[in-house]
Amino acid sequence: MAEFKSKFESIREWVVDHKLRAVGCLWLSGIAGSIAYNWSQPNMKTSVKIIHARLHAQALTLAALAGAAVVEYYDHRNRTKADPYASYLSVDAYSHKE
Repeated sequence: MAEFKSKFESIREWVVDHKLRAVGCLWLSGIAGSIAYNWSQPNMKTSVKIIHARLHAQALTLAALAGAAVVEYYDHRNRTKADPYASYLSVDAYSHKE
């Protein structure tokens, strides 16, 4: 019977498998949210609004990369000693039999 995974465990596995996609999505949502917020400020030039959005997105990206590093460290530390890439390699594909 399959073991029930917590929501945190499911999210952690997805982030481990899709690190760049997670960081990219976080960056995109961060810059979109920042632009939306800055556009509601009437006393700022358009160039300043864009610069602020980029700075907010950069800070969010650094936080996402740090979070991905923590997830990777946690995963590496708690991983079993078995080969983590065994499921990706086919034994027959690398056979030296002719």
